[in-house]
Amino acid sequence: MRAVQITEFGGPELLTVSEVPEPVPGDGEVVLDVLAAGVNYADTHQTEDSYLAKQTLPLIPGGEAIVRGPDGRRYATLVGSGAYAERVLARPDRLIPVPDGVDDAAALGTLVQGSTAYLLIHRAARLEPGESVVVHAGAGGTGSQAIQLARRAGAGRVIATASTPDKRAITLDLGADAAVDVTGDDLRDRLIEANGGAKVDVVLEMSGGPVFDASLRALAPLGRLVHFGMASRTPATPVLPSALMRAGRSVIGFWLFHVIRSRPDLYAAAVGELLGALADGSLRSLHGGEFPLEKAADAHRALLGRTTSGKLILRP
Repeated sequence: MRAVQITEFGGPELLTVSEVPEPVPGDGEVVLDVLAAGVNYADTHQTEDSYLAKQTLPLIPGGEAIVRGPDGRRYATLVGSGAYAERVLARPDRLIPVPDGVDDAAALGTLVQGSTAYLLIHRAARLEPGESVVVHAGAGGTGSQAIQLARRAGAGRVIATASTPDKRAITLDLGADAAVDVTGDDLRDRLIEANGGAKVDVVLEMSGGPVFDASLRALAPLGRLVHFGMASRTPATPVLPSALMRAGRSVIGFWLFHVIRSRPDLYAAAVGELLGALADGSLRSLHGGEFPLEKAADAHRALLGRTTSGKLILRP
């Protein structure tokens, strides 16, 4: 079968299509045709072996797939790796039916990015009605859904950040009250200004480095910063527990893997609610672009270059 398989770790230039053996199912697994594969920031870490979970070679990247089930229906599923291919190993008990009227890109957007946004707001940050929330990368796959979900949860003020005027316009169209340029040295002050001069209650942060530092300093007492990624590849300044206590702030780490492994009920409920909201039109999905399998490298370059908005997918 055709697949993107890497034999060394590195950047997008390594993502080329080759002929590889068909996957061999183990106990409780089946081989299914891939209709579409999702592309995430985590995939760029996976191909570099720079993420939390260590990878082994050779590797077919990709953890999200829309597959054709044995009954002919479309299903969304998470896999450890292997989605950038014509066929993938899947577990029947992890196949989630895709409602009619929800397209492949929208359904893929619920598996990692949408469920992350939902759990960030409802479980990690525990956003309360009336609280202000900053959503970094508000035009991205996770951020675009977090804006809408924060609004549905009763947020008092939703402040999005994005790197370009076009992306900031997208966040306002999705329901953000203010859109802030994430670049520059005075981000803390601009976040507070966007909140009417008051420090903010919740920050959803996935960049690391200076963005993390500025966001933490923008938090109000009892404020929560949820850190769920390091897209900048730059570590933040170390945080002292005594400094957190003195300011009355909290820093919370979130990795979806732990929810899937230890609380699959929470994960399934989040994806189910998101698919239902997409089906009834109360939640919008941003489509960032569709690439053939041979253009996987271009998809990764676009993601790393922050030139896209919404969900990117590959078509085998």
